[in-house]
Amino acid sequence: MSTEKVKVAITQGDINGIGYEIIFKTLADPKILELYTPVIYGSSKVAAYHRKALNIPNFSLNSIRSGEEAHPKRVNIVNCLDDNIRVELGKATDTGGKAAFEALKKAVQDLKNGAVDVLVTAPINKNATYSENFNFPGHTEYLAEQFGGKSHIMLMVSSKLKVGVVTGHIPLKEVADQLTIEKVLDKIRVLDKTLRVDFTIRKPRIAVLGVNPHAGDQGLLGDEEINIIKPAIDVAREEGIMALGPYPADGLFGSGDVGRFDAVLAMYHDQGLAPFKSIAFSEGVNFTGGLPVIRTSPDHGTAFEIAGENKADETSFREAVYLAIDVFKQREMHDEISADPLKPVDKKALDSD
Repeated sequence: MSTEKVKVAITQGDINGIGYEIIFKTLADPKILELYTPVIYGSSKVAAYHRKALNIPNFSLNSIRSGEEAHPKRVNIVNCLDDNIRVELGKATDTGGKAAFEALKKAVQDLKNGAVDVLVTAPINKNATYSENFNFPGHTEYLAEQFGGKSHIMLMVSSKLKVGVVTGHIPLKEVADQLTIEKVLDKIRVLDKTLRVDFTIRKPRIAVLGVNPHAGDQGLLGDEEINIIKPAIDVAREEGIMALGPYPADGLFGSGDVGRFDAVLAMYHDQGLAPFKSIAFSEGVNFTGGLPVIRTSPDHGTAFEIAGENKADETSFREAVYLAIDVFKQREMHDEISADPLKPVDKKALDSD
């Protein structure tokens, strides 16, 4: 396994939010440079604006053109914007959205070229970022398109709980129509694989939730559990995946039984993320499972309402950086273990010696 420090690409997120604040607070400890090499994708000018607004003195940045030039003992920044960029703290603007996308685009390019090792994204405002060039509901879908991650999953991670979702950023009224046996089964498979490879859980136990109240109550409150979710679980079990359910969401989270499982698979966004954030909001991390690259982010948004006020908690962002590094090392170890399996002995060759 490589002994070189991991190069962590960090995107600025929306320049009008708390992105730079949580980045600065995370990188403020000089000891971080012993653990990894940070490469911020953003703007030196915008960074200086936020440092002044937050009254952060003596935080120097090493300007570079790409991750390849990153200095291992400095906090590096790749300038992705021109100097005419305008910051409007606390506002969702087209300029802020475009700036977020430009930084993300450059970081993705460096990630593809191997100039950086992992990607940690600061929060974006989806309305501000949405455009002809970024017609995706969020980072997850954009990165899946960029890296060919047809089977991927949004996975919320903390030391207490891991929750994945079958359907992500879609209206609630569309959830039932989008659920199919194939889709639920695909998410079970990719969740099982990421738990084994990225989190070194040998035989993961996955709790699969129903979509209706009381998991349909045997068809009385909906038949998706009978016709879609249970058949997907049965196929997964036949494949050797320890998927169990479908469970009523309120009962599983409310009873404390969730601790018996390595992860929970929810059918839609708020079904999984609402209980997750109530349990682990300050330390939670959003991890995109199933991609060939590693991407994490904090489990919160741009927090426009407190931008520039030095009130943002950087814990989730710091945990996102650490998780990205941990998964990178786990994948390296997995690749090494899997690369050279013992070859079967040729008995005839042995007899002839």
